[in-house]
Amino acid sequence: MEVHGGNGYVDEGPMPRLFKQSPLNSIWEGSGNVMCLDTLRAMARHPKSIEVLTAEITPALGRNRSFDAFVGALQKGLSNPQDIEIRARELTQGIALAMQGALLLRHAPAPVAEAFCASRLAPGHWGASFGTLAANTDFATLLARAWPEAA
Repeated sequence: MEVHGGNGYVDEGPMPRLFKQSPLNSIWEGSGNVMCLDTLRAMARHPKSIEVLTAEITPALGRNRSFDAFVGALQKGLSNPQDIEIRARELTQGIALAMQGALLLRHAPAPVAEAFCASRLAPGHWGASFGTLAANTDFATLLARAWPEAA
């Protein structure tokens, strides 16, 4: 898109056949960047929003070591304004993952929360795609939750 402009979307050329399914989120000011800018803007306009975020996450602390370490690093990153624009994607993603982890640890069955924390929050185990869970994951519980009629 950035190279071909509108010609990348008109059906008269070869580009649509090749790139109709290409994701557009990485183009500057795409949805990811807008979310990051909105996050930074909200933090600047409403500094207490970080306190509110912390209050939402705190009840889940102490339930999973990977979660606790992840939240500690996130809080350190949020409290450091230096180069925050450069770290906006990392922080915004961290907020989303911390909230997901907190909600799962507080409200989901333990095997579900533990699988999430192990695959998304533990150092060195980033699993942004399916098939990256550890061998000791309670797959039976996860599958029964996803397909209750199969249980």
